[in-house]
Amino acid sequence: MRKFAPVLTIFLLLSFWICAFKANCHETSAQPKADASSKSISDFSSTPDKFENVRSMILQALEETGVSSMAVAVAKDGHIIWEEGFGLANREKQIKSTPHTIYALASISKPITATGLMILAERGLVDLNKPANDYLGKEKLTVYAGKASEVTVKRLLHHTAGLPMHWHIFLENGPSLPPSMDESIRRYGIIVAPPGEAFNYSNFGYGIIDHIISRVSGKNYAEFMRTEVFEPLGLARTSVNIHPDLKDYVAVKYTPKYNPIPVYDYDHRGASAVFSSAHDLVRFGMFHLKNHLQDQKPILKDETIDAMRQEIDPKVPDSGYGFGWGWGDMYGYRFVNHNGGVAGVSTRLTLIPTENIASVLLCNGGNIDPWEIESAIFAALLPEYAKKLQAEEKKTEEEGPLQSSFPDSLIGKWEGKIKTYENELPVKMTFVQDNSVILELEGKTLSSLNMKTPLGRMGFTDGVFKGLFFGSITTPDTAHAPHVIFINMKLRGDRLDGYAAAIAMDRNFCLPNWIEFKKLPGHQGKLNKEIKHEKDHCTFSCLGCSHFFNFCFG
Repeated sequence: MRKFAPVLTIFLLLSFWICAFKANCHETSAQPKADASSKSISDFSSTPDKFENVRSMILQALEETGVSSMAVAVAKDGHIIWEEGFGLANREKQIKSTPHTIYALASISKPITATGLMILAERGLVDLNKPANDYLGKEKLTVYAGKASEVTVKRLLHHTAGLPMHWHIFLENGPSLPPSMDESIRRYGIIVAPPGEAFNYSNFGYGIIDHIISRVSGKNYAEFMRTEVFEPLGLARTSVNIHPDLKDYVAVKYTPKYNPIPVYDYDHRGASAVFSSAHDLVRFGMFHLKNHLQDQKPILKDETIDAMRQEIDPKVPDSGYGFGWGWGDMYGYRFVNHNGGVAGVSTRLTLIPTENIASVLLCNGGNIDPWEIESAIFAALLPEYAKKLQAEEKKTEEEGPLQSSFPDSLIGKWEGKIKTYENELPVKMTFVQDNSVILELEGKTLSSLNMKTPLGRMGFTDGVFKGLFFGSITTPDTAHAPHVIFINMKLRGDRLDGYAAAIAMDRNFCLPNWIEFKKLPGHQGKLNKEIKHEKDHCTFSCLGCSHFFNFCFG
């Protein structure tokens, strides 16, 4: 039976949401060309016998899912024992995938960025226990809940700083360009829960980490990572975004119908912006297994490497997340990993430290979960794992029973506001005994979506209300795209507070805003009003709603 920590489940649920899109490289630093060994690429047609079953699985997966290509690399005991490319990295030019093809990594960028920060921590230039605001410039994090002193750098790494869910993607020829990091912090650097209260996966937190790296080191993020991480570790085909010298080696990202996905930029590069090859990434994994390869410099001490994959926020002991790494137990083995997923990208990097194994799977399509393939790799290497995997009965995870009704403390009328970076919007909410919700924003009643999604089903669990609503939170950042509203709030006595995020139909942004309510006296919410999806309350067509939820939540 799988015994993954909750964070790994969150990674899978948010695989369509945690965004890392290829960007225009605004940095001007020089990027080294691929090394000589990378230029001479074989066809890698010979697969070790033990992986023939895995190879067949990959070929079948590419055919059935419509993913254009996949690259795999596996290392054990300090040696790469298998690396191979499958399918087409570039369909237009008929370029095959190889272990040296460069793929967008999406959220695997996080352990790489954390590695860069820990270099500065070892040098005494960053104190992980100090407030993050100490390392920021003119614009500081705005703290609506808890204390600014408790929003430490370490909690940014742990995803326990109180930041909400966030991503912001910018099309190459889109309506706007990314603002400066100072401006992004002014708009979306909001602490909506007391630091250390809970784990809340936040791309923006790692965007702040890359900003801290730049401010402390005196180099822009891409340049620091190149000179302090990639070059010392011999990762010649790894970069933040894509430098012109490497663009010919990059796998094109595709939709399920093989349409090329345009170039993007975003405001959280430290969370999502690294590109790498399977060959380079497995070498990065080998470094974190403390293999001490002769051509890699010891950029971190072994004890720091251990701390990165073990240390957790003491207030959130079950988070299963350290410094850029998540972990969990399965079949008697401890897995240390990160994955990434978004349209045109699906990636996995997993370490099994006790067995000195590193595994990498990179795809240029987002409509695939490589977990079963990765599991087959481990089964080929670990007889005990294979035995337990084979013996496990197929079980379907069943959703728990729906809550019969809201608690008395929640039922009734609430009045409050949503605070955007531009203004405040009046909002009212009524929780009804029949488990329905009525939301009024700026005098308009909004319909709710009461169905299971990767963001969870609307409801109240462990003191937290979550729900999706058809409506708009209009700011200059959201006005160009139809969107829905996701609300996540904690009940604190007679108050509810948290965040309300505008999530774009085209999946290009999830932009959070502070939301707070106070309960009105004398209202019991004893209504029996059925909440329906009224077209008049939507800013987009029902056909658009259907496409959005089928693609993103299906």
